[in-house]
Amino acid sequence: MLNDKIKQIGYYLVPQIKLLDKHERWRRVAKILKITKQAQLRLEWIIHYYEGSSATDTARHFGITRKTFYKWFREFDEDNLYSLRKLEDRPRAPKRTRQREITPTQEQRIVALRKRYIRYGKNKLAKIYEREYGEKISSWKIQKVIEKRKLYFNPIKTAKIQRKRQRSQKKKRITELELNKLAWHQKQAGYIVCLDTIVIHWNGLKRYIFTAIDKYGKMAFARMYQTKSSKNGEDFLYRLHYLLDGQVPRVGHDNGTEFEKYFKIACLRLGIEQYYSRVRTPKDNPNCERFNQTLEKEFIELGNFNPDPNIFNQRLTEWLIEYNFRRPHETLGYKTPMEFSKVLPMYSSCTNA
Repeated sequence: MLNDKIKQIGYYLVPQIKLLDKHERWRRVAKILKITKQAQLRLEWIIHYYEGSSATDTARHFGITRKTFYKWFREFDEDNLYSLRKLEDRPRAPKRTRQREITPTQEQRIVALRKRYIRYGKNKLAKIYEREYGEKISSWKIQKVIEKRKLYFNPIKTAKIQRKRQRSQKKKRITELELNKLAWHQKQAGYIVCLDTIVIHWNGLKRYIFTAIDKYGKMAFARMYQTKSSKNGEDFLYRLHYLLDGQVPRVGHDNGTEFEKYFKIACLRLGIEQYYSRVRTPKDNPNCERFNQTLEKEFIELGNFNPDPNIFNQRLTEWLIEYNFRRPHETLGYKTPMEFSKVLPMYSSCTNA
C-alpha cells in the first residue's frame, strides 16, 4: 500500500506539485502521506519558521517551547519529504508489558470463593483467601477474575451502570485546542487562562493557593484559601472573571475536585469553556506549573508566608502588582504582562466583593 503511494507521488504527482509554492507543496505531500493532525501541526511550526519568523517568535505564536520546536525541526528534511513521517508521535508504550500472574489454581479458588460469597468485595475476598489457603493474594487479581468471569450479584444492573458510564459526557482535553487549526490566529493574550492549586504544609496546617495565568499574555492572579473545595474554586473563578473584566473565554486545569461541582456550575453561568489536562500529565499545563514555581521561589520562600489568609492575600496582592506591572518577562520580549496584554488594571485580590 505504501509502495503504491510512493509511486503515485514519485511518478504522477510530483511534476504537478512542483508548480506549487514550496510550503503548499509540503502540505499537499503531508495529505498524500496521511500523517496525523499532530504531525501536520508540527509541519505548520516549521512553515511558520521558514516564512521569516524566528524560533522564539514561532514558539511563542504556537504556545510551545523553543526546545520542543527544535526537537521536531531537526527531524524534518526539506530535500526528502518522506521525512514528514518523522513528525509523527513515536509510540510510548513499553516494549515489555507486565503480564497477569494468575495461575489456574488461583483462578479456580477465587471463582469458588466469589460464588460462595457473592456479595463480598475484592478486599474481603482477599482476606478470606489468605485465611483459607495460607497464601497472600492481591485484591487486583481477584477483581480481574471477577471481571473476566462476570461474577456479579446482579449482572443486568452492573451492565446498565457500565453502559451509563460509557455514555457519560467526556471531558474536553486541553490537547484538543492544540490540534484546532482554526484557533491558531486567536492564540493571543486572553485566549485561555490556566489554573492550578499549590498545597502549603506549615506546622501541621494545610493552606491552598489557587493560581491562574493567561497562557499567552502571562497576566497572573492567585489567592489563598483554607480548604481546596469546589466552593472556593467557584469563588476564585468569580474573582478572576471580575478582575479580567469578563475576558475569560476558556480555562484549562487538571482533574482536581476543586474544579468540579460548584466550579463547573459557575463556568456554565459565565459561559466559560472548561478544558482538562490528561491524567497525571503536568506537561499539559506547563504555564501554570512554571508560575507556581516562580510564586514559591520569588515570594513564599523569601519569608512572605503567613497562615492567616487575610494577611497572606494582602502581601500576595502587592507581589502580583509587581509581577504583572513591573517585572519583565523573557517570553514576552522583556515586556511586562500589562504592556503585552493591554488589559484593564487588575483590582486587589483581597477584595471582599
